[in-house]
Amino acid sequence: MKQILQHLKNGKTELMDVPAPSLSDQKIIIESTQSLLSLGTEKMLVDFGSANILNKALKQPDRVKQVLSKLQADGIVTTIKAVNNKLNVPIPLGYCNVGVVKKLGKGVGDFKKGDRVVSNGPHAELISVSKNLCAAIPDSVSDDEASFVVPGAIALNGIRLAKPMIGEGFVIFGLGLIGLLAVQILRAHGCKVLGIDFDESKLKLAKQYGAQTFNPNSNESLNAKASTFSQNNGVDGVLICTSSDDDSIIHQAASISRKRGRIILIGTSGLKISRDDFYEKELTFQVSCSYGPGRYDETYEDDGIDYPIGFVRWTEKRNFEAVLQLFKEKIINIEDMVSKRFHFHEALKAYELIQKPNNFLGLIFLYQDKKRRKDLELTINTKNTNFDADFVNKDNIQVSFLGAGNYSTGFLMPIFKDSGVILNSVLSESGLSASVAQNKFKFLKSESDHKKVIGSDDVDAIVISTRHDSHAAFVVDSLNAKKHIFVEKPLCINHEQLENIILSKSNNYNKILMVGFNRRFSPHIQKIFSLIENINSPKSFIMNINAGNIDKKHWLNSPEKGGGRLIGEVCHFIDLLRYLSASPIIFSSVISTSNFNDSLIINLKFEDGSIGSINYFINGHKSVSKERLEVFVDNKILFLDNYSKLQGSGWKNFRSYKTWSQDKGQKQCIQAFINSIKSSGNSPVPFDELVEVTKTCINLSEQIT
Repeated sequence: MKQILQHLKNGKTELMDVPAPSLSDQKIIIESTQSLLSLGTEKMLVDFGSANILNKALKQPDRVKQVLSKLQADGIVTTIKAVNNKLNVPIPLGYCNVGVVKKLGKGVGDFKKGDRVVSNGPHAELISVSKNLCAAIPDSVSDDEASFVVPGAIALNGIRLAKPMIGEGFVIFGLGLIGLLAVQILRAHGCKVLGIDFDESKLKLAKQYGAQTFNPNSNESLNAKASTFSQNNGVDGVLICTSSDDDSIIHQAASISRKRGRIILIGTSGLKISRDDFYEKELTFQVSCSYGPGRYDETYEDDGIDYPIGFVRWTEKRNFEAVLQLFKEKIINIEDMVSKRFHFHEALKAYELIQKPNNFLGLIFLYQDKKRRKDLELTINTKNTNFDADFVNKDNIQVSFLGAGNYSTGFLMPIFKDSGVILNSVLSESGLSASVAQNKFKFLKSESDHKKVIGSDDVDAIVISTRHDSHAAFVVDSLNAKKHIFVEKPLCINHEQLENIILSKSNNYNKILMVGFNRRFSPHIQKIFSLIENINSPKSFIMNINAGNIDKKHWLNSPEKGGGRLIGEVCHFIDLLRYLSASPIIFSSVISTSNFNDSLIINLKFEDGSIGSINYFINGHKSVSKERLEVFVDNKILFLDNYSKLQGSGWKNFRSYKTWSQDKGQKQCIQAFINSIKSSGNSPVPFDELVEVTKTCINLSEQIT
């Protein structure tokens, strides 16, 4: 299928062939009939991508601070690689989609196949959306009208925050799509509206919808116009629907407001607010978040868990439904807001047009004709024509990837590619990231059906780099399909999953199962191991991790999805100390500042008498090295700083070891896995150690949950 992508690195907009999205629980597969190009948001993304690196930095000062902190902690090579990896990932454009339901996942009971629906899906022939981001279209509402539902919901959510009352007067800055929809919704509330814009055609349209208008280029002052409009009382509320970084808009909004007036930011504006503007009038300022409550909440959007209507009356989905009702009752009119239509295969022409001066409002993409609809299938393999077919032979190891996220594309795929294996297929749930990875790393094909990937007779090994809760099932399926497996940590997130893996491994004992515990393969760790392996006295380890905080809503922090940071991240360091001690763990304990996703101190004791302490802290500063290891043994000390500099004290023949850049052992880890397949040898990380480390992590996690 085809989908529109935006490359943030160079600003290129592309209509790309990608695999169709896969179906998952609480999701709906929709075949698009048309979608609306949102001029403000999409042009802003195109402009950002087209900007040079300096202008990109000026537009995102907070990101620059993060980069500088990473530069100080991890060095220039690692930082440049991380920045490039972020910019090289294209993003889907579009969020105003109309289509027909093709498939329903588990837990989707409100829809049936064939329903006409509206959603926030991107510009693509097939999309997958949550049931909470999708609404059924009444028969009397046209596809054109439904295309405007999502921007209508954005306008409606801002209006709900303003709490308009019959007879009040509102000013709207910016009469684009959202501004003009807001005019009509406020008029339906019984409010007077003053619309402000520089474009006379938009002002004319606002008048048709019942608004008074003002052009800042006119000779009249805004304050005078607003004073007359409000009968010298000041306006009751202001909606800012502009796409601008101009700080004067906030000042103007405050100056025309009455005492205790409400200012709602729906679009973008400069946000340098003067205290004097707001203090005397006791003005209220609030930013409206997209379509309404539920936005960016994973439990609502991804898991399909709705907010109780008695406590949250208007959610994203219910706002969609409310706007559809307004269209059904012919309260909103968009007939004159459709500026131009494009067949989807000509969509790039629309993006060329919006880069030039224009007064467009709604640009609509029309999707496949009857022939295209007949030919379109839910699973599409896109062959890579750049691949040398002569390279594929029985002597080459063929590897397929499940998952194409940032770590996979930034580290795993480049290393596997450079190792000389054949990259057979790559899978992602949406299909988009798989297709991007296919083109970048020259996979033979991209997929959205994991059964096809795992079951392929051509594939020797599976790399699993999906969300943590999926690891165990993919490991078991891959073992049963007689594949070698490289699974990015953790192996699994609970005891039941671990037992299933142990059982499957016992039935496929000759297949290599390896977890990406790369730190034990770092040249610095290998140097430490060579120095201490022949010392029989107990060793003492202190591992300090300046982990940094992450959003509590992140899936990693969910016990069900990510297993928590102890299972998902600290497993690396438990494995590292287990490797350096070369002795089984016989005791482990943990204390936490609050819960299992906060700062942790883990104590370990090994069978040979060695001990270790892992201090995993989330409340440090990013400019300080992320990982530091100290080893005390036989009246000697080793100190490793962030896998770039190793120093020794008390050693006769060792003082220091350095590498030009940080080296956490990813390359060596993957090469060891490939070599073990080629030689039909044992796994570079023994399976019993994987089980031991995983059990320790799960047990520790249970102590603090």
